[in-house]
Amino acid sequence: MVVLLNPPTETPPAEGSIGDAHEERADGGVWEHPAVWISLIVLGALVVAGFFVARVFGLA
Repeated sequence: MVVLLNPPTETPPAEGSIGDAHEERADGGVWEHPAVWISLIVLGALVVAGFFVARVFGLA
């Protein structure tokens, strides 16, 4: 006769068991929202490109 250590409705404790509580990872802060950094890079690129366009037309 087989003796069950855990009730049939519970997940047995094992490595990789999803029955255990998972620790929530820390908030990444500003790194979770890269759109801010991308927009700053694009804005800087547009300013530099605008400077060279202005040089071509003799405005700067």
